[in-house]
Amino acid sequence: MFCATPEKGLGAAPLIVGVDEAGRGPLAGPVVAAAVVLCKPCPGGLNDSKKLSRLVRAELEPVIKRRCAWGIGVVEVDEIDRLNIFGATMLAMTLAVSRLVEALGCDPDGVLVDGNLTPHGRRPEWRWPARPIVGGDAREKCIGAASILAKEHRDRMMREAAAAHPHYGWERNAGYGTAEHLEALRTYGPSPLHRRSFAPVAQMEMFA
Repeated sequence: MFCATPEKGLGAAPLIVGVDEAGRGPLAGPVVAAAVVLCKPCPGGLNDSKKLSRLVRAELEPVIKRRCAWGIGVVEVDEIDRLNIFGATMLAMTLAVSRLVEALGCDPDGVLVDGNLTPHGRRPEWRWPARPIVGGDAREKCIGAASILAKEHRDRMMREAAAAHPHYGWERNAGYGTAEHLEALRTYGPSPLHRRSFAPVAQMEMFA
């Protein structure tokens, strides 16, 4: 899943990938990671997706996809419950970079990961030099671009899931534990897309 391919060769700038995730905290739905290599011209207005309005993110997503090389990794609820959310996040990041690398046909010189940990040494498939950057989605444009793609992709998945599970307000809360969502959990119980390993969901099942 990628568009414009950056040049790599003698004299070319290092090929750097930015990685970020969306969906570590929600009670329902997948965790999604995106990996992005910025290409020229670099999209303007890149920043931490949480600092951008929904409208701005929606406008930037197709621009990033058109101008940049990118990959998406999605890990569903059953894997989140099996691995735990940290392990599932490391897997999603690995899938995103793997798909980007497959599309590019070459390995990057380095990967910048938002946060304080990377999949290096935590996923056997991970083979690239990686550096964690706390607050990287606001400090590095490639990570900011990844944060926008990950959030937009996941929010779209949750809006689609809301059509099949309309009680929980996922089109508004994206699966996070809002008062509306928790009240629906108490009333209707967990859906197949809820994370059974998360305490609020597990507690609802205990008293169901």
